[in-house]
Amino acid sequence: MSVVDRSFDHPLKLEERASLPLAGGIMQHGYQCGMIWGATLAAGAQAYRLFGPGPQAETGAIVAAQRLVDSFRAQNGSINCVDITGIGKSSSTMQMIVFFLLKGGSIRCFHKTAAYAPVAFSEINTALSQEHIEAPSPPVSCASMLAQKMGVSDSHKAMAAGLAGGIGLSGGACGALGAAIWIIGMNTRREGGKISFKNARAIATIERFLKFTGSKFECPEIVGRKFENVADHAAFLHDGGCSEIIEVLAAE
Repeated sequence: MSVVDRSFDHPLKLEERASLPLAGGIMQHGYQCGMIWGATLAAGAQAYRLFGPGPQAETGAIVAAQRLVDSFRAQNGSINCVDITGIGKSSSTMQMIVFFLLKGGSIRCFHKTAAYAPVAFSEINTALSQEHIEAPSPPVSCASMLAQKMGVSDSHKAMAAGLAGGIGLSGGACGALGAAIWIIGMNTRREGGKISFKNARAIATIERFLKFTGSKFECPEIVGRKFENVADHAAFLHDGGCSEIIEVLAAE
């Protein structure tokens, strides 16, 4: 997120730091790579700068996120951290040591970031290049609904928008969950706390989420379907879809 934000000449220190727990695929659970989460938040920030608050920016953020997911998959073969690194939440300490220290895992991840960042920058620019993006009536994004429920600003609602449907409607791990963890990180930092993978509020949110979903992380398993496009997802939200899970996540 930091690299892409700086490509747009708009660093967002608080928001970038708060994205840390999304590394490793949501608190190191191995789902979508943190680079995708970060690039998607950066795309939402740029959409807000171009279109202001509302459904046009949120739609643009989702469209950009779709392109970000596709380009990341093309570069790396998978969007999930565990598939790329072989490391997830269940990995032992020794496995972590072998990957990060003996095999140079951190350096490999930095190299992947360096390769992906310019592609992400280009994909965001392409997605948001239209002067007017046709958008359905709000709500457009489940992650933006969660952000609104948690009381954040319009810019943060737009930033979260692209996380919808498992990031850009791709069907990965729940985007509203990722948005909740990101917002908790920002709130923790504002309160003078440290952002980490062991944030008690974030861990409690994940536990509450898993209890509600029956230990399911991925969007299609939770809602019983994938979404064809932004309008399809918006119609689902208009019909009350995701409302219960948003309430659960916002209860922190």
